[in-house]
Amino acid sequence: MSLVELIAQADERGLAASGLACLDRCVPVLGADDDLLRPLWASLADGGDWGGPLADAREALGPPAQPSGATGAMGASGEAVALARRMLDAVPGAQRGAEVREWADGCSVAALQVHRLLDTAPDGAGRSVRARREGRTDSMSPLVAAELRRQIRILELLANRGAGPAGGLRQALDVSMEGRRVLRAVVSRRARGRG
Repeated sequence: MSLVELIAQADERGLAASGLACLDRCVPVLGADDDLLRPLWASLADGGDWGGPLADAREALGPPAQPSGATGAMGASGEAVALARRMLDAVPGAQRGAEVREWADGCSVAALQVHRLLDTAPDGAGRSVRARREGRTDSMSPLVAAELRRQIRILELLANRGAGPAGGLRQALDVSMEGRRVLRAVVSRRARGRG
């Protein structure tokens, strides 16, 4: 099943977790601590309001940086930061409703785009991330392929009712943490290359 189909079938809790997982994996490009979103995960697990933890996460990062020029002048790293920040700024105030589906879908696209921007290997055949989400994966770069697999795996875990709500969420967080470590290594390697 394609990522687009999995998102279309996901319930609100699955969508909220999927969007949060995409954002969580992109935390390294924001230069933030790995625990920045942990209170949001806890709120999602408890079924509580995530407005307070969301405000705290936004405050911890400070106001979004204003680009000094056009998007093209920002470079791949700057574009990745802007995409990740937009994901955080777009988190809906509630974990329910149509906004969650739109946000989760947008986070899926943005996370794949962040990985494409930071990948040193070319993403072949000029395919857009939207095409990748629909299942057209030929000549995909390794970093983008791994992110796509993580997104699919997380949605499958969250849809597995046998794992129980907490089990699926915990497993999704584990998959997301692995992806965050990978992206942190990529960001670190790029920083050393510039330094």
